[in-house]
This record gives sequence, C-alpha cells and structure tokens, in this order.
Amino acid sequence: MALVTIVYHSGYGHTKLQAEAVREGAARVAGVEATILTAEEAIGRLDELDASHAIIFGSPTYMGSMSAKMKEFIEAAAKKWFTLAWKDKVAGAFTNSSNFSGDKLNTLMGFVINAMQHGMIYVGTGMMPASNEPEGMKRPEGPGPDALNRYSSFVGPMASSFMLPPGQAPAAGDLETARLYGERVAQITLRLHASK
Repeated sequence: MALVTIVYHSGYGHTKLQAEAVREGAARVAGVEATILTAEEAIGRLDELDASHAIIFGSPTYMGSMSAKMKEFIEAAAKKWFTLAWKDKVAGAFTNSSNFSGDKLNTLMGFVINAMQHGMIYVGTGMMPASNEPEGMKRPEGPGPDALNRYSSFVGPMASSFMLPPGQAPAAGDLETARLYGERVAQITLRLHASK
C-alpha cells in the first residue's frame, strides 16, 4: 500500500475543494491510501508525514505567492530537511487564485523549489491544455470552465475562484484537473513504491 498525503491551506474554501478533488483522484488508484491534512494539522503531525510515499502541497495564491499559513508549514518542515527525511518521496502541488493568472506559477515554483530542497521527486500534470476541449484553443476567450487544464499548466493544477463563493468556484474543469492530477501522482507513487 502506498500512502499519498495532501497538505493544504485554504483561506476561503476554494483551495479546500481543490485539495479534496486531488485526494479523490489519488484514492481512485487501487493500492493507494490518500489522506488530507490542513497545513496547521500537518505542522503538529510532521513525523507522520515521514511514512507518506508522496506529499502533494496546495495553497491559494495570495499577492503572487503561497499563503502565510502554507509558508509556516514549509518552514516548520525544514527540520525534516536536516536529515533528508523526505528524500525520494514523490511531490506535487496545486494552487487557486481569484483571477486567471494571479501569478499562480510563482506559487507552484515555490513548491517545486521546496520539494527539490528536500530531495523529493516532483510530478507535473502531464496534461495538454484543454485536452477535452481542443476547439476552445481556437477562440479569443479560450477554453471554457469545463476544460481540463484550461490554464496550460504543466507544473501543477491551477484554478480560479474569481469573486464567487466555494461551490460556485472553482469551475468543474479545474476540479476535474485536480482529480486527474491526484490520480497521476498516485499512479507514479505506486509504481515507484512497488519497484523498491
């Protein structure tokens, strides 16, 4: 059995929906147990994360970077860096912001750098832009809300909440992109775990 843990912070509830979708996708893979922790919970349970075979990080993008609560978790987890306790674990990340861009890439790159410093193996989306809606790529407004990977992100799933409450946003395609990403990370984790 491979253990995948999602660690996230959500200020308004949108990133929580994304985290739940990532967990649902990971849990679809036979032989994988997927759990979810808030950043605050994970700080108090750092030693338990040592048993995870994969850790997927999630945060809203605030002012072009990850949230302070997620940064607090990353700084608390620095004690794991000293012993490389998370070396060779699989890593991934996702983010949500209120707009199409919001400089989300900067948040994801912060997670990539964090994973690299821990010696983790980072997994991207492996998904073409608007893969289920290729005609959307030929319209001035681009792919619609049901499109998978409508932000063309290869680093990790991106979502937008605009000024809508959780449940009305993120869009269905953004959440399905998160599910498929969780599934991909879980499949890769299982393969690596089985090969040891």
